[in-house]
Amino acid sequence: MGGATILVVDDDPSIVGMLSARLSKRGFNVISASDGEAALEKMRAQRPALVVLDVMMPKMSGWEVARSMRHDPELEQIKIVMLTAIGEGLSSMTAPLYDVDAKIDKPFDFRELDETIDRLLDE
Repeated sequence: MGGATILVVDDDPSIVGMLSARLSKRGFNVISASDGEAALEKMRAQRPALVVLDVMMPKMSGWEVARSMRHDPELEQIKIVMLTAIGEGLSSMTAPLYDVDAKIDKPFDFRELDETIDRLLDE
């Protein structure tokens, strides 16, 4: 697990910083992007094993990024953990439509995120 590349995508620099620091301490190679378009470019260039993806972002939402990934043979195998502040009910209904591997509601618990990432990278 450790050593895998994880892309953190969020337009909030403090969330990117927190997640990057935590994942780096756990031994992951962390890259980041602040919007959906940049995220897709980084995925194509660096092929992360997993992406932690915010829903609400400028230029392209996390849902649009997930849909693009699942329709791109080069990106479709990357695991997606969706971070969302849109509410439990709505995100539970929406996540399956975009074929994300897991969703975690903001504010999130680091332990839950760690366990989710570990589980997905073990699959």
